[in-house]
Amino acid sequence: MIYVVLCFLAISFLLYVILAGADFGAGILELFSSKKNQDITKKTVYRVMGPVWEANHIWIILMIVILWIAFPKYYNVLMVYLHIPLTLVLLGITLRGVAFVFRHYDAFKDKSQQVYDWMFRISSLLTPIFLGLTFGACLSGRIIIGADNMQFSFQELYINAWFNTFSILIGIFFAALCAFLASVLLIGEADKSNRPVYVRKALISTAFVVFVGFIVLAVGYTDTNGFVKTFFANNYAILVAAISAILLIPLWWCIKNEKRVLSRLLAGFQVVFILFVPIVTHYPNLLFTNKGVLSITDNIAVPAVINVLGISLLIGGLIILPGLFHLFKSFKMIKILERD
Repeated sequence: MIYVVLCFLAISFLLYVILAGADFGAGILELFSSKKNQDITKKTVYRVMGPVWEANHIWIILMIVILWIAFPKYYNVLMVYLHIPLTLVLLGITLRGVAFVFRHYDAFKDKSQQVYDWMFRISSLLTPIFLGLTFGACLSGRIIIGADNMQFSFQELYINAWFNTFSILIGIFFAALCAFLASVLLIGEADKSNRPVYVRKALISTAFVVFVGFIVLAVGYTDTNGFVKTFFANNYAILVAAISAILLIPLWWCIKNEKRVLSRLLAGFQVVFILFVPIVTHYPNLLFTNKGVLSITDNIAVPAVINVLGISLLIGGLIILPGLFHLFKSFKMIKILERD
């Protein structure tokens, strides 16, 4: 049953990055656009994501619950030593949700929409950056555990692990990945006259993701980062990275030719390969600390708890997943009818 739990954890992580990533990325695209394109993106985002944006956060909630119940040691390390970036993520999600709603329904006379617009755009950028900082901290090897806290300063215990060059680059990389997902999504959702705008943004964001990815690997290698060192020594990880690089060629072709379905599929595969690299490289050792790697399979909950959790996830999946599929499908059909 432990593999059922791990499977749900991996799927939740993947779906949150893809779905919520495109959600965050829409705000990033709006932030880095001209005034005219900001208005176009704002209208498109509200039409496309308005009905479903809240559903995307079910996956991060599911991840937190699974870690808390099944892998308490992992949960404890993340929540204690990375509580600052995680709190900022929660704050960003909250502010972004408030801004998303109020910028459409608040009064226009006092120009409060401008405040909510900027709140939405800035939080859309900073939230994925702090999510990336958290993930980067897990790979940085700077988390200090199992030590007398009096030996270390507050900065050494709770800041240095995530506020460093490698983690910051991971944060920027994840924000760029979100912009890439959103631009590919909006190619197919925007009006035909506006699609060239998102084609250009998709090409730029794809190139930026590749550029930042190379910098992350270079900095990690020169900084003797354990994750990066192991990556270059793992043939499977290199193979996955090579496949991802090869797929860039048909992806760029599909984007330039506005192939809406194929570009989304290839973009999804790109994200899967990018996220699969850390798993292939290090599973089950997915957390780097001052005492080496920490295995996710160590100190798991007792079998009775795992069994109950696994059964609950299976039952919940049978109930929730068809509903979510129907939600996305229903609003997709509505948009198709409106366009036709």
